Amino acid sequence: MNIQQAKDEIARTFRAYTRRNADGSHRIPTEKQRPVLLIGPPGIGKTAIMRQIADEVGCALVAYSMTHHTRQSAIGLPFISQKVYGGVACQVTEYTMSEIVAAIYDTMQATGKRSGILFLDEINCVSETLTPVMLQLLQNKTFGNVPLPEDWVIVAAGNPPEYNKSVRELDMVTLDRVKHIDVSADLAIWQRYAVAQGVHPAVRTYLAVYPDHFYRITFLDFFDSLKHPYGCFLYYSKSRKFSIVSLV
Repeated sequence: MNIQQAKDEIARTFRAYTRRNADGSHRIPTEKQRPVLLIGPPGIGKTAIMRQIADEVGCALVAYSMTHHTRQSAIGLPFISQKVYGGVACQVTEYTMSEIVAAIYDTMQATGKRSGILFLDEINCVSETLTPVMLQLLQNKTFGNVPLPEDWVIVAAGNPPEYNKSVRELDMVTLDRVKHIDVSADLAIWQRYAVAQGVHPAVRTYLAVYPDHFYRITFLDFFDSLKHPYGCFLYYSKSRKFSIVSLV
């Protein structure tokens, strides 16, 4: 689907997951709420739509790039606590609150909004040691032993492996825990966005004349890739860059 359809689907999902019955219980129980996973090429607007969705539905947004996180920053740091079991004092390893969960509570306090979206970008680039933590989060909405606050919906995003050498293929166990949406570039949708955002008419006209320039990638052979800073492929154009060109 295109980025507008993906945006509408995420907004509907948020409203459905946060809707409650008359007795205050969730219409869709928390354990049945599958996170949304967006997979699509870089620069087509996956990150940009998250702020738009949050503004439209009136919720908070916390966004993280998972490539910057280790297992310790995701689940918290270990510390020793004293407990008594069967009358015997014991030292037990526990964990501090996850940096990500703490950021959610900080955002709730700063904005006064109790519901929100936790956006985890580049989720398919996490390290091998962090993969089990991500599975726990996607299945139970929990980091370590600390659950996410109620009415917070998880949306994750990633690039297909052909666009990023760091991508780890998502296995069936992971995909079974998410609502998977493949997103592709769409010039007509971007043109509507460009008009609303005041992108310069010259940029819009250029793309109307040369639509094949809207999103184009040329793959290089091995020897050419050694001479190019981007590695095995070269971005000639993508939707995000045309928005930047408009500012020049």
